[in-house]
Amino acid sequence: MGSKNWLKMYDAVVPHEITGEIPSLVNFIDSAATRYADLIALVDGEKRTTYREFVQQTGVIAGNLRIQGIEKQDRIAIFLPNRSETILSFWGVIRSGAIGVMTNPLYMESELVHQFNDSGARFLITSEQLWAKVAPIMGNTRLEKAFIITDTGEQLAQIVDNQRVYSWETLQQSNAGYSCSNINPREDLALLQYTGGTTGVSKGCMLTHANLAANALQSEKMFHVLQPGVETFVGVLPYFHIYGLTVTIILPVLMGGTMLPLQRFTPKALLTIIETEKVTCMASAPSIFNACLSQKDIDNYDLSTLKLIISGSAPLPVSQMELFEQKTGARIVEGYGLSETSPVTHFNPITGNRKPGSIGLPLPSTEAKIVDVEYGTREMPDGEHGEIVIRGPQVMKGYYQQPGQTDMVLRDGWIYTGDIGYRDVEGYFYVTDRKKDLIISGGYNIYPREVEEILFKYPKIKEAVVVGMQHPTRGETPKAFVVPVEGETIDRKDIIDFCRKNMANYKVPRDIEFRDNLPKSAVGKVLRRLLRDETRA
Repeated sequence: MGSKNWLKMYDAVVPHEITGEIPSLVNFIDSAATRYADLIALVDGEKRTTYREFVQQTGVIAGNLRIQGIEKQDRIAIFLPNRSETILSFWGVIRSGAIGVMTNPLYMESELVHQFNDSGARFLITSEQLWAKVAPIMGNTRLEKAFIITDTGEQLAQIVDNQRVYSWETLQQSNAGYSCSNINPREDLALLQYTGGTTGVSKGCMLTHANLAANALQSEKMFHVLQPGVETFVGVLPYFHIYGLTVTIILPVLMGGTMLPLQRFTPKALLTIIETEKVTCMASAPSIFNACLSQKDIDNYDLSTLKLIISGSAPLPVSQMELFEQKTGARIVEGYGLSETSPVTHFNPITGNRKPGSIGLPLPSTEAKIVDVEYGTREMPDGEHGEIVIRGPQVMKGYYQQPGQTDMVLRDGWIYTGDIGYRDVEGYFYVTDRKKDLIISGGYNIYPREVEEILFKYPKIKEAVVVGMQHPTRGETPKAFVVPVEGETIDRKDIIDFCRKNMANYKVPRDIEFRDNLPKSAVGKVLRRLLRDETRA
C-alpha cells in the first residue's frame, strides 16, 4: 500500500513522469504548423488537408468567431456527428480562446435545452440535418447565433437569416486568422465535457487546457509504438465523447498524425477504411469489436497496418478480446478513464506484460489507490476490493456551477471515481463494478462484472449484463439480461446450470431475461441503470 509499485511494470521506454511546463492546446496546433506543415492532417473522402492548410483554416474560423462577438472563455456548442467540420470547429474554438461544449447528435430537444442552458453556450455550430432539433428550442436557450453546415444547400436559404442563423461559410470568410495568445493553461477552460448521464443528470466537467494537454502528453508516452508524423487515427468513436476527442482529435495534432473521421459506423465501413487508408491506430469500444466480429468476411480485410488498438469506455470481455485478436492479427490493449479525467488514467503495457481483464497501470504523473467504500479514507491492501481514486494533472477542475457535486467527488486533489476494483501485487488495477451497481445479497457482496465474465464464456451468449433485483428476504439477488448469438436458442436452465458449475451459489442469477439487444450509450456502454430501474419498477 502507498507505493507506486506499478512503475517497475512500465515498458522500458515509458518515463515515470511527464516533465516540463504543460502548455495550452493552442501551443499544440502552433507547433504542428512548423513541425508538420506538409504532412496530411485531415482526410475527408478524396480531399486531403495538410497541416499548413489545417492551421490556416482553423485560424480563420477562430478569427471569424471573434469577429462575430465571441470573447475569451465564452462557450460554443458543437452539435455535429463525426465529420471533418467537427474537427475544424473544435480547433477553431480552441484557438479563439473560447470553451468547447461537445454535444451528442443523438440528443433530443429536452436534453439540448439542458446542456445549452447549463453551459451558457452563446454560439452553436451544427448541421442542416440537426437544425430541425434546434430550431424549435433555440428561443428557450441562451444561444445568440447558430452556424449551419450543409451538404446539399437545399434548405439553407430558408434557414439562414444572417441575424441569428448563419451559414458555415460565414466562419470561413477570409481574415488574417487568430490564435489566442494569453491562455493560462492551468486556469482557463478548453472544454465543458458533459458526463454521459448514465448515472443521472448530465454534469459539465471543467477541463482546462492543461488537463487535456497533459493527458495527450501522457498518452503519447504510454502509446510509445506510435511515432510522430507517421500515424493515421480513425475516428470511429464519437467526437463528442471525451475518449474519442482526446485520442482521435487532440493526440493526432500533438503527434502530427492524420485524422480520419468515420461519419457513420458500420462494421464494413470501418474495416474498409482501415484497409484502404492504412490506419495505424484505432480507439474502440466493446460494442464495436462485437459488431466487427459479426462480419462473416472479416478475414478478407487486410488490417495489418494497425499498430495499436485501444479499448476503453467499458470493460472488454476477455473472450471478445482474444477472438478479435485471433481474427485480425492485431493487438488490443485495454485502458481506463473518465470524463472527469480528460479521460485516460490507466493503460496496459504495450510490449510488456499485458493482463487481459485489467485496466492496466496508472499513466506517467498519475497516482491511484483503492480505498474503503464506506468512508473513502482507508487505503485497502492489494487484492482487496474498494473504490478507485486517482490524482494527476488530467483531473478536472470541478463540475461547472455545481460546487456541492464537486465536493462529493474531489477531495484533496483525488477524484473518487465511483468504480469498485482492486490492485494486484504488481500494481495492475482491475474494475469489477460501479459502486452503485454492487449487489448485496444476504450479506454477500456480488460484483456483476464477475458474473458477466462467466456468462460470456457460454458459447451461445453474445451479450450479457447483470443487475440487482429486489428480494424480500435477501435484499437483492442477481438478474441477468442475455442477448443470444444470432440463430441460437438458449434454455434458461442450461445457463443456470453452467453458472452453478463456475461460481458460488449466491452469485448465480435467479432470473434470466432474453433480449434482442441491450440499451447502450453512443459509445457502446450498456445503460445498466435503465435495466436496473426497469427491474425495480
